[in-house]
Amino acid sequence: MSKLDQLKSQLIAKGLWAQKGLGQNFLIDDKALDQIIEAADLYEGDHVVEVGSGTGFLTERLIQKAGKVTSVELDRNMVEILKAQFSQTENLEVIHADILKTDIVDLVGDKYKVVANIPYYITSPVIRHFLQAKVRPKLMVVLVQKEVAEKICGLTGKSFITVETQLQGHPEYISTVPASSFYPAPKVDSAILKITVFPEPKVPEAEMKDFLRIVKFGYSQKRKKLSNGLAAGLHKEPAEVREILEKANISVGARSEELEIEDWKRLAEVILF
Repeated sequence: MSKLDQLKSQLIAKGLWAQKGLGQNFLIDDKALDQIIEAADLYEGDHVVEVGSGTGFLTERLIQKAGKVTSVELDRNMVEILKAQFSQTENLEVIHADILKTDIVDLVGDKYKVVANIPYYITSPVIRHFLQAKVRPKLMVVLVQKEVAEKICGLTGKSFITVETQLQGHPEYISTVPASSFYPAPKVDSAILKITVFPEPKVPEAEMKDFLRIVKFGYSQKRKKLSNGLAAGLHKEPAEVREILEKANISVGARSEELEIEDWKRLAEVILF
């Protein structure tokens, strides 16, 4: 029986359907599932956190490779399916919760990896939730909207989320997953994104909030020069901003997407110190 037939059978048996409001697009492509597992590089000692497990196609592979899997699922109906399907599985814990309202420390306590097919509408918040947690994952392998993966990796220009993510880890674009790999099929393609999390962020935690505030100012006015966003955000005159950029050794005519992490660090140092 194909993955699609299995899924439809599971849903019909419970009188259920994919909930658009929860961003439910179930992955039914064996090749994509295999690629996710390969990218996660799992060992028996690994603790994996899976977000949005659905009916468990990815979960099934995770429990075969990892020492422990913690599934966090918001849909109570999916939780019931998962618990029934894996009732005899000792290394799986299914939790009915909103991951964005869940303390990661309480969830895992120590080192872990994140492997998940994240609903499009919470992609950025979920990635941010883990990367800014008190206990961050060693690795994240997530299935996200293709455009978001490209942006995080800086493949199609940069944005605030590019800088925000690359401060915390090294992102890699693993592969494209076409819309036809899901049921129901979304309107756009997805991509497998791998983030190898740094032992420590590139900016000290104590300075992170102010640093990101400056980056956000820089990206606040799309397609305009960096100086425009800084002038508006910092409430400074153009002449003052030019002086700041010169001290940071950044071209006055530069645009935010042209800057690398080290450029932002110099800029923040001039502004904050």
